[in-house]
Amino acid sequence: MKRTAVIMAGGSGERFWPLSRINKPKQLLALLSNKTMLEEAIDRVSGYIKLEDIFIITSKILLEPIRVTLPYLPPENVVAEPYKRNTAPCLALASAFISSRYINDFPPSDISVAVLTADHIIEPKEAFVKTIEEAFNYVENNKVLATIGIPPTKPHTGFGYIEINEPFSKDTNKCEIQKVVHFLEKPNYEKALEFFNKGNYLWNSGMFFWRLDTFNENLIKAYPDIGNKIAVMQNLYANQTRVALSSSFEPIDDIFEQMPDISIDYALMEKAKDVVVAKALFNWDDVGSLDSLQGKLPTDEHNNISRGQNILVDTKNCIVINSIENKKMLFAGLGLNDFIVVLTDDAVLVCPKDKVQDIKKCILEIKNQGLTEWL
Repeated sequence: MKRTAVIMAGGSGERFWPLSRINKPKQLLALLSNKTMLEEAIDRVSGYIKLEDIFIITSKILLEPIRVTLPYLPPENVVAEPYKRNTAPCLALASAFISSRYINDFPPSDISVAVLTADHIIEPKEAFVKTIEEAFNYVENNKVLATIGIPPTKPHTGFGYIEINEPFSKDTNKCEIQKVVHFLEKPNYEKALEFFNKGNYLWNSGMFFWRLDTFNENLIKAYPDIGNKIAVMQNLYANQTRVALSSSFEPIDDIFEQMPDISIDYALMEKAKDVVVAKALFNWDDVGSLDSLQGKLPTDEHNNISRGQNILVDTKNCIVINSIENKKMLFAGLGLNDFIVVLTDDAVLVCPKDKVQDIKKCILEIKNQGLTEWL
């Protein structure tokens, strides 16, 4: 059995603007360590899966930046989506690409895939590896689709949920697997509290596992407009050189352009009958916006996160990131409470923490005013 990993890294990370830009989005930022989030994602899995079997699916604009960031990964393993079409077409493309890579050695029934993301905080690594080992074993021996569910630590309105029949045990060393009852959208607080108290609801991590034959067959049934394109793309890929086909290939581009914009959750996971969830043994968080850095980076005695050259007076509960590099710049904060301040070489953001989810409004206004050089 050939085990592979697909890391989806095509997001724009708009809620991290102005740190995140079109050609250097969140996954290419070193937010929590001296490594980018994408490098950390590779590190987590590279000791378990060979680098030659790890694939990055990204956008055309990020193809070369990612290849530069990951010089140790074969360049042909970084694959550009022809167009932005959400995760279902993305993973259909990945299935076709991987099948074509191993076409002479492994049939789809002998290739298993872990679908991972580039913007999660996961620790410890040993517990992550133990969890994905269980998930791999299960999908390799059963014709099912699998996901990883995170036991909630509190009511949370920012994540989707997975319903199961019975609560998992509290044993943090035992990776249990159950059939999924329902996938649920992000709830309001009252519903999230209900899910938390009942115990048989998990956070949806957005990580998936399957054999290629299982994925292909299920996607054909659930969403034939996408599923039926996999074999066509595989045959086209099989006749191209590796580096060329991972960059741009007109026949693939034409097929991909016709695909609908839909997530893998809607297109497949919510429709498929045989879906299981593995309990995560690791600690997990999704770095979705600037305020999610709170609790993950060191703070001063007033609960401020301060990066760069800053002085903070009578200021508390703030996140201040001064990343100006081209010249010396001191930021002084006076009397601030619950604010986010980000300074870059060409843009500054000042925002109350409770407005951080509205940063996309700034992005929209920048576009409306034609100021796209700042995106």
